[in-house]
Amino acid sequence: MLEEVLDYLNPKAGQVVVDCTLGGAGYALAIAEKVGTKGEVIGIDADELAIDNAKKIIIKDKIKNIKLIHDNFKDLQKIIEEIGLSKVYGFVFDLGLSSAQLEDRARGFAFNMGDALNMSFDGENDQLTLKIVNQYKKEILEKIIREYGEERYAGRIAEAIVKARRNPEHPMRSGSKTFTITSAKQLAEIISQVVPRKYREGRINPATRTFQALRIATNDELNNLALALPQAIELLEPNGKIVVVSYHSLEDRIVKNIFRQEVKDCICPPEIPICNCDHQAKLKILTKKVITASVEEIKNNPRARSAKLRAAERIVSSLPRP
Repeated sequence: MLEEVLDYLNPKAGQVVVDCTLGGAGYALAIAEKVGTKGEVIGIDADELAIDNAKKIIIKDKIKNIKLIHDNFKDLQKIIEEIGLSKVYGFVFDLGLSSAQLEDRARGFAFNMGDALNMSFDGENDQLTLKIVNQYKKEILEKIIREYGEERYAGRIAEAIVKARRNPEHPMRSGSKTFTITSAKQLAEIISQVVPRKYREGRINPATRTFQALRIATNDELNNLALALPQAIELLEPNGKIVVVSYHSLEDRIVKNIFRQEVKDCICPPEIPICNCDHQAKLKILTKKVITASVEEIKNNPRARSAKLRAAERIVSSLPRP
């Protein structure tokens, strides 16, 4: 949704914009062109693969106005302070996976990969996905798949995973205490075998929602987003913009709720007759309704079918209350 992001962000020459999810650097490169040599793009990503790929592009194209930061956007305030800034014009969050991540055989984001089942972005939790799949109790595993993946067959998928990892005939077990289910392809096959045929032959791979749930759990993505958005809002200049593209209803709900809270001058519970919260509105919402990808973009990029864009503008704080 590059065109829509640029429309709502509306960056101008000389401005500083933070791309909190660098990914394939598509947004960063387009914004860098808009802000020009007197402006700057700060590209942040917890995934070292994204940073390395962006470095190659920057060197090849001799780009001078993109600064790369290998860090998690949950620490946004610290990141911005450490590079010597106090306020910036804009923030962009695109919470989807990049093509490079999907094609990385060292991870397990794609269903057909036979390599390690590792959905960690930052390398600090390389074995967490394996632990969730191979060690978590059925009830917890089912909850993760149902809540984070919104998977209707979470129960039978969790049961199938637990059954597979207990199978003494499984070639990866061989009497040891190592992980039983070790690859994305292996897990996808387990899921495919237990869902109804109609679901298995549907529009999306039947493992999609389970893989999404495991990725979210591994990287604590929802909590990190809830931590980062308020920091971004505080760091915005007056009239600065924040644009978020999410791909999951729980992500979108976090964005929507935070935006809605920050357009209010009072966030006291309804039962309190006199405001005592001292909260002041910080945002004006620019997207009255969530923006989705165009038919043409979905045709060219099927992953965009679930994209939801919300944007807001930082407003000048109102006068202190009497």
